[in-house]
Order: sequence, then structure tokens, then C-alpha cells
Amino acid sequence: MKQGFIGTSSDGTRGVRWLGAGLAIATIALGACQDPNAGGAPTKWTKAEPGSHEEVETLPSVPPRPSSLSVAALLEKAKEQFSPLPEAVESRNNPITEEKVTLGRMLYFDPRLSKGGDIACATCHDLEAFGVDVREEGGHRLATSLGFQGQKGDRNAPTVYNAGLYLAQFWDGRSPDLEDQAKGPVLNPVEMAMPDEATVVATLKAVPGYVEAFATAFPGQPDPITYDNMAKAIGAFERQLMTPGPFDDFLAGKLTALDEQQLAGLDLFMNAGCIQCHTGPAVGGTMFQKLGTVKPWEGVTDEGRFKITKAEADKLVFKVPSLRNITKTGPYLHDGSITSLEDMVQKMATHQLAKGELTPDELSSMIAFLGSLEGRLPEEYIAKPTLPGSGAVVQEPVEDEGEPAEGEPSEDEAVEDEAQPEPEPAGEPG
Repeated sequence: MKQGFIGTSSDGTRGVRWLGAGLAIATIALGACQDPNAGGAPTKWTKAEPGSHEEVETLPSVPPRPSSLSVAALLEKAKEQFSPLPEAVESRNNPITEEKVTLGRMLYFDPRLSKGGDIACATCHDLEAFGVDVREEGGHRLATSLGFQGQKGDRNAPTVYNAGLYLAQFWDGRSPDLEDQAKGPVLNPVEMAMPDEATVVATLKAVPGYVEAFATAFPGQPDPITYDNMAKAIGAFERQLMTPGPFDDFLAGKLTALDEQQLAGLDLFMNAGCIQCHTGPAVGGTMFQKLGTVKPWEGVTDEGRFKITKAEADKLVFKVPSLRNITKTGPYLHDGSITSLEDMVQKMATHQLAKGELTPDELSSMIAFLGSLEGRLPEEYIAKPTLPGSGAVVQEPVEDEGEPAEGEPSEDEAVEDEAQPEPEPAGEPG
């Protein structure tokens, strides 16, 4: 009798044992196709033909699924609010090219763009540390960054990763894009403190390697080393600073990308109303919001966008930050006053959500979900380049400004018909 077929044996009994074995193998094989919504029992399969005695192998287990949730349904709901990170954020006004990115990377790391020759963009926005300032004081990260001659600004330096997705840059949204933002800190007297644009240009022109790099990045321009082109190169580099992670894998359809607690946290995040502000591919950065919409936030002295717009409705209004990599980018809030992510989440629930304070289990689930937003750093892309040699920081303005031209106010004269923005906070990229 052939193995695997029902027949009559020599003793007259039916060969049902082979049928039973075949059904058992089929059951095991089907177990390998478990619904990811189901529990996490190990799945098994076998390469053996029916009737053989080859060993049954154990596959990795499916992560436990919340018993009260359909993961597939949760994914569809999440896709209505979020989307995976793109590889880059393009700009019509500043198309990304390899040459611009190469130049922008060098400029990002070059301290010669600062008056003291000791501060670069990378100083306050360490790309190997998720794009924030990780310098410490008294055993804790600085709440606000140190600038020229140790001066401190009044706002925390947020991450530059994924910043190209924001509706505007800086906490108060005073810059419309990365390119405009890149111009601010270089001239800010509290930050990099270069005296004027002409001095920056003169510094760059004194470096032969930059003369060549600017000509390559901006071909056809008679004088490619300009302050605007410096900002465009840095902006092109920053537009590709993306950190996809487990949440992106989940949004792309991998139902096992998040564990049980993270899935519960995502469900809570959406149902509690966090998505009223934190949505889109950056999970934030798409709107402005008042701090303390449900319960007043005591002790806040920074008036936010009001400093820029002078509109009463903009008092205590700030750009909603992205939650990407939030587990790595503390301290938190616009002034860096909150060091614990757990405290930050609970305060946001209390002051911004109608739901109010979270239970310990809810808080744990929420923190777990936020952990899924921690992305993968583009190690090769952010590797520190070799900077062009020679050249030095030009310490003084290139030209003597002299007396004000006729009709031009002197420095100590108030300009009454034009609102003057506050100095930019030290180390604040957007």
C-alpha cells in the first residue's frame, strides 16, 4: 500500500493512521498562517512530505494582540490621520540636487559660520542624537542652548529631523520654510552672532573649497556665493533628514510592527483626541495651538506667536511640535522646562484634552505608542563630512556701515510703524 493513501493492511484493518497523520500535518501548516489579530502562540510548519519523519520547525511567534481590538481596523483608522514619512520634502523654490546636499551638509557642520568660530548648526542640533542639543549642565540636558560667548536663549532647540514637513519653522512659526529659517541663527546675536550677511559671504569666499562647491551647486550663476544660496544648500540637506520607524512600517501594512501595548496606546491616542493637533506624517507640526486650551497652564511667561503677530488671539499660541522621536528629544515644551516624558504627556492630557488626566495604565500605553515613533537615523547621510580647508572667520563687518542714510532711522530710533520681532531664541531651528 502506498504511504498516505487509505487502504487495507495485511491484517485486514483500514489504514486510517495515515489519514490522521495527514490531517495533523495540514492543521500544523495552517497554523503558520495565523491572523495577526490573534494571540501570539508559536506557529509551526513542516517541509516534510506526508508520511515522512522530517522534523517540524518552529517559526517566530506573532506578537500578542489586544483582545478588544482588531489590528486591521485600527490600521485603517490610523491611515485616516497619519501617513508614512516620505524620503524627502521637495520645494518648488529649492529643488534638491546632490550638489546642493553635499554643500549643505558641509555648511551644517562648519563652525566658521559663527562669530566665535565654535558653533555650527550641528552644535545645537546633533544629528547623531536625534537632532537636538545634548549638552548638559548640572547632570541634565540644557533646557535652552548655549550660543555666542555662553549666552542662553529662552526657547528649547527642537529636532531638525522631519522638520521639512512643518507648516512653518520656529516655535512661533515666524519662518515659512527651512531655507528662511537657516538664515536666522547665523545672524542672531545670541546664537552664532555673525554681524551681517556680507561678513558671512566674505568668510565663505575666503575658503577655496567653498568657492568650488558653490559654483557646482549653483551652476550658471555669475556670483554663486550668496547668503540666500547658503540657506538653500542647508535647506536642501535638511529636507532629506527623515527617520522612518516601526510606526511607518505599521502604516505601510505590517500589522505586526507594533506590540500589544503600542497598539493600545495608538487606539487611546486617537480616541482621547490627541489627533486634534498631532496628525499627518510628522504626527504634529501642521498647525498652531494655544497652550492650555482646557485648563490654564500656569507659569508660562512666553507669549508665543503674539510676539510676532501682536494679535491678542495669539497669546500663548505655539506651533504644535512633531512627536516623531519624542522619546529621544527631551527636555520638552517650548522652554525645555519639563524633563520627563511621562510628566509631559500627563500635563498635555490635563491641560489640552477634555478627557483629562490619564490612568497609570493609559499613561504606560501612551508612552509605549510614542516609542513606536522613534525612527532609524540615516547614518550614512548624516556622517560628518571633511570640511574644506583654509579660510578663517571674518570677525568684523566687511564694510563700515557709517552714518545712516538720509531718511533712514539710527539704531536707537524707534520704528513706530513696523512691528519688530523679538530676537530669535538661541538654537531654535523650527
